[in-house]
Amino acid sequence: MPAKLTDSLDPLEFLRYILNGLTATAVHYGVLTLNLEVFAMPSAGLANVVAALFGITSSFLGSRYFVFRAHDGALFHQARSFLLLYAAIACLHGLVLLAWTDVYGFDYRIGFLLATCMQFLLSYWLNKRLVFK
Repeated sequence: MPAKLTDSLDPLEFLRYILNGLTATAVHYGVLTLNLEVFAMPSAGLANVVAALFGITSSFLGSRYFVFRAHDGALFHQARSFLLLYAAIACLHGLVLLAWTDVYGFDYRIGFLLATCMQFLLSYWLNKRLVFK
């Protein structure tokens, strides 16, 4: 039977995950805003990919040392798995923002919020099951 998100859900771990995610999202959004409004990058999709690198780094450090403290994996293996997972999620996030803003012309802030909600749902479950098991 497939694992469910609620299987062995630790409420304190989940709260730490939320706090870590809010921090990483703030980093991501801050860099995205700088890229678009200060550096005048012409593509919200490209600006988002660059910003995602900063957000992902913040998220990994927080996940390893703050959220999933009971892990027993080696740093290299966790970092590799985390980066592969987040590369896939960042591409999906970037495609959502690219379509939302560059193709359809909607406000990038709303697209960022939608893409981030999708990212949140995927990343907790996959990090718990695949990276920090």
